[in-house]
Amino acid sequence: MAIVAARAAADKLGTDVVILDVGDIIGITEAFVLASGSNTRQVRTICDEVEFALKVEADLSPRSVEGLADASWVLVDYGVLIVHVFLTETREFYDLERLWSDAPRIDWEPDRRAVI
Repeated sequence: MAIVAARAAADKLGTDVVILDVGDIIGITEAFVLASGSNTRQVRTICDEVEFALKVEADLSPRSVEGLADASWVLVDYGVLIVHVFLTETREFYDLERLWSDAPRIDWEPDRRAVI
């Protein structure tokens, strides 16, 4: 599911898309997917694409979505997976990769079929 979400974010030109395996560290979720957008419209578009892809691929809908109003940091909670989509400057400020630096990264590749 995390790879599906990461690919969906990349398909909408999300940048610095990272999957962190946080399951052994925090126990309330298995993975974080982090992605950045250059403006609030792109952040919303990335979130929409992630929701669509997870619905189609895994029949999953989010438990909750927080932050869409200002779209500087949107958190999409699927229970076993949490997707964080940031404006670039917001992501730099909160620096979740540093905060969760002991979490292993999960390797993934963008869906090459989506590239035009």
